Amino acid sequence: MKKEQILVVEDDRAILTGLKDLLEAEGYVVATAENGEDALRAYGREKPTLILLDIMIPEKSGYDVCREIRKKDDLTPILMLTAKGQEVDKVVGLEMGADDYIVKPFGVSELLARVRAGLRRARAKPAARDTSPIAFGDVAVDPKTYTGKKGHQTFAVSSRELRLLRFLLDHDGQVVERFTLLDEIWGIRYEGTTRTLDQHIAKLRQKIEDDPANPRHIQTVHGVGYRFVSKP
Repeated sequence: MKKEQILVVEDDRAILTGLKDLLEAEGYVVATAENGEDALRAYGREKPTLILLDIMIPEKSGYDVCREIRKKDDLTPILMLTAKGQEVDKVVGLEMGADDYIVKPFGVSELLARVRAGLRRARAKPAARDTSPIAFGDVAVDPKTYTGKKGHQTFAVSSRELRLLRFLLDHDGQVVERFTLLDEIWGIRYEGTTRTLDQHIAKLRQKIEDDPANPRHIQTVHGVGYRFVSKP
């Protein structure tokens, strides 16, 4: 059976070596890169199953690398590594198409759990993409162009935001648990916190709600998950 390959992109050689040794000890094949340009070349050459991507790398940032990969590949899990803890950095990384992020310094157990979860997503067979229009209230979204419109304002949507929005709309009025959404949209039984999902919900609210701080469509059900209401 072919071993799963992980591409690690990190410009700190001590961290890069540590990650490579750790992952190889777990049985993974590991490719490495120390800057953004090399990362894109390694991605094209190796076709990794999962990418660990530091944000602050030379030549092209991790954000740029993630954006370039997502233009042609929506399935390979990307786990962002960052020394920053500010919320804006997390939001930007997820907006670029990252699946999750982990803040340095991180524990070995946490990192390996995230890697295993991401690899399960990679093994899951993706469902055929539904390109039918999405419409509710004064919001209209065109999955064919990855664009939406609310009133006179237009906005872009990512592939994952589209899947999340459609799943919520298909369960209009129902309370959907966080882990159900992670299973359905990310294709994994997530082993960390649900902050990745919560960040995607926050970004969607910025686009479709009149007042994102007091959402009418995507409502939080505390301790459980979310309820989508198409006609509040």
